[in-house]
Amino acid sequence: MIDILLIFALQLVYVPILTLRTIFLVKNMSVAASSFGFLEALIYVFGLALVFSGDQSLASMLVYALGFGVGLYIGSKVENKLAIGYTSIVVNLMEINERLIEILRNEGFGVTVFEGMGRDSKRYQLEILTKRNREDELLQIVEELEPRAFIISYEPRRFKGGFLVKAMKKRMKKKQREASAETLQSNN
Repeated sequence: MIDILLIFALQLVYVPILTLRTIFLVKNMSVAASSFGFLEALIYVFGLALVFSGDQSLASMLVYALGFGVGLYIGSKVENKLAIGYTSIVVNLMEINERLIEILRNEGFGVTVFEGMGRDSKRYQLEILTKRNREDELLQIVEELEPRAFIISYEPRRFKGGFLVKAMKKRMKKKQREASAETLQSNN
């Protein structure tokens, strides 16, 4: 019975690590991916050794599979909480909404506005790049002010320059200045 519980526990750890390793690999974060890959392989070999040692019962194999399924669920929840990376949101509007654009910009979102011609009339498109952990906040603002907007979300693999990169650099410099000021205060 202890072996079965251990197999289940190993799967609950193994599969979220597998999920994170895959995500880090896709996002070109190779050091993190290889670290998680090492842990993944270690747990995998140990778990399989438990399953195939002894009597190789049907129960241990079923628990291995059940743990894998539950681990996938947990791994996806962990990844959603971490919200690693960026998302590009395209908001299509029937009419220009200056208030929405102003609120988004005031909240720190970079918004580029395009005007185009749809089948029947002019359309407006807002292109917004943001960190994934702010995606829900962004969508809530858009849905509140433009409930009929057509929204598409993409996950960009690579970008360079622009408002978001400049804003991130400014925040980093501000944090460094604040940390230096705190260090000076604590030394006095």
